[in-house]
Amino acid sequence: MRWLLLISFLGVGVVAPAQGVTLTVDPTLEKKPISPYLYGGNGMLPGQSSTSGSTADQWVRLRDSGMRFLRQGGGNNSTKYNWRKRLSSHPDWYNNVYANDWDKAVRLLQDSLSPAVTGMWSFQLIGRVAATSAANFDDWGYNRSQWWTGVNQNLAGGGTLNPAGGNQALTNGNPDRYLQDWPADSTVGLLDHWRNRLAIPDGRLTYWNMDNEPEIWNGTHDDVVNNSLSAEAFMQRYFAVAKQARARFPGIKLVGPATANEWQWYHWMNRTTLSDGQYLCWLAYFIKRCAEEQKASGVRLLDVLDLHFYPGESSPEQIVQLHRVFFDQTYDYPGANGVKDLTGNWNNSLTKEYILGRVNDWLTQYMGPNHGVKLGITEMDVKSSDPSVTAVWYASMLGEFMQKEVAIFTPWSWKVGMWETLHLFARYSQTTAVKGTSSNETLVSAYPSVNRGGDTLTVVLVNRSTTAAQMTTLNIANFKTPTAPVQALRLAALPAEETFVSHSKNALQPVSIYFTGNATTLTLPPLSITTMTLTESLVTATEPLQKAVSVFPNPGTGIVTVDTDLPFETLTVLDAQGRRFYQFKQHTGKQYDLSALPHGVYTLLLESTKGVQTTRFIKH
Repeated sequence: MRWLLLISFLGVGVVAPAQGVTLTVDPTLEKKPISPYLYGGNGMLPGQSSTSGSTADQWVRLRDSGMRFLRQGGGNNSTKYNWRKRLSSHPDWYNNVYANDWDKAVRLLQDSLSPAVTGMWSFQLIGRVAATSAANFDDWGYNRSQWWTGVNQNLAGGGTLNPAGGNQALTNGNPDRYLQDWPADSTVGLLDHWRNRLAIPDGRLTYWNMDNEPEIWNGTHDDVVNNSLSAEAFMQRYFAVAKQARARFPGIKLVGPATANEWQWYHWMNRTTLSDGQYLCWLAYFIKRCAEEQKASGVRLLDVLDLHFYPGESSPEQIVQLHRVFFDQTYDYPGANGVKDLTGNWNNSLTKEYILGRVNDWLTQYMGPNHGVKLGITEMDVKSSDPSVTAVWYASMLGEFMQKEVAIFTPWSWKVGMWETLHLFARYSQTTAVKGTSSNETLVSAYPSVNRGGDTLTVVLVNRSTTAAQMTTLNIANFKTPTAPVQALRLAALPAEETFVSHSKNALQPVSIYFTGNATTLTLPPLSITTMTLTESLVTATEPLQKAVSVFPNPGTGIVTVDTDLPFETLTVLDAQGRRFYQFKQHTGKQYDLSALPHGVYTLLLESTKGVQTTRFIKH
């Protein structure tokens, strides 16, 4: 453990390694606010999630991990949701209609989680939604509701099953038997229902998805949409819903178009999108049309540009580089495909995606430099079952998105290693990202952040090598580093089973870090994440205090007495990471109630005009 003792500050020096990776952090440069909604997931409410453990265990994980954003619509199942009847048609299961109660979910969010946690549901733009389960295909009678290759056949509404399997039924069901029309005013009516009837605060409902993956509705929802739906016809549906939603709730944040995958970033239903007679890829077209309609109507139509990504890579070496797909203009992505048709003329040499960088350029081009539109990824999954690979991929995504001011990140699947990584970032990182550079960014990255006061710095180090430890030197500029050892926390060599139970019971390993001047050299294990929090010294002593200070009882559970015969002005309670828990104005000897402190070891820092005294306190 690290004890935060009185320290003196050495002159600034730089330690250069003979070999390995050099990282440089400057907390005064490139300051960018970190969106708390990077710490999100899909369908994470206990009882509605696929995460392991009992419901009670899930609540503890959810609260203790620091998760702040819950996308609860349900992906494809949200597109034909009927909020009045609490029904949804399931396109990946015969189009059958089942109960789906968003009212229950939003009440659960409101009643069970901190007001700092926000939920996101979605509007339905497809025009038809579930009406009745009376025309469901009898999947139980057919095969006891077991998955097989025919689950995507359109059998609800009286279809004829194709026993050979595959997506095509012998005869498609009639959607009129299980769907009903759903115009714009019907879907945005959910806002009135939740805000007025259920009295859900606006802060819980600020963000709304504008449906889900419309570019592939001719596949996922082909009982309603065929290939004849043009991009412009979809945009008209989008505008109608967006305008009515904004009229009902001016502070709403509209999140769209929730584009399905890399190919769809550039293509609308495999068709050409033209604007003023010129080819534009799908996302450029979407942004241009939103800009044009906003100018014509005076109504803001887009707040967060939202993508989905399901990469096909399965090798660990490629998975841990997937964060580079979004902004890195030097990265040749092995899975590049749709980008090769970026201009409408296939170019096999185009392999650099930097799709969110391109989106930022299109937003500026069509909406102007002060457009205010943020970026989000609301679905992503990787083909990894190795918790350490998954953890390093997720850490790289969070770190990259912190530095690039991405607003929302909600992975679709939740795998072993992700709770641990989320907890490490959400509970230990600060509120503002700052500059961190690496001599080998592909291999090792530093993701630093500072608090609002600028006196606490957290640095997350990620080693992406799948096989080798990395000797790493970290140089910190413009920040007073400690001479006492710092307790870092590390994730490495994660087992196959879930290890994150709570804030106090998890796989974080303590590691002692020693600074010389403003630098430290440490070895990072392969596929590891290491975080350290540094707090600048509060006071430099003018002369040492000779009188002893004692705390009793120690260890203690509640009321403690601090005894010293010298008067002091303040008493500060700091945890092992150097963070302030309490600060009291004080005089000689007084009792304090420390019962609210979590179990652990703390430093009591007593300051006077003559200097500083410190002592250790153990809370049981």
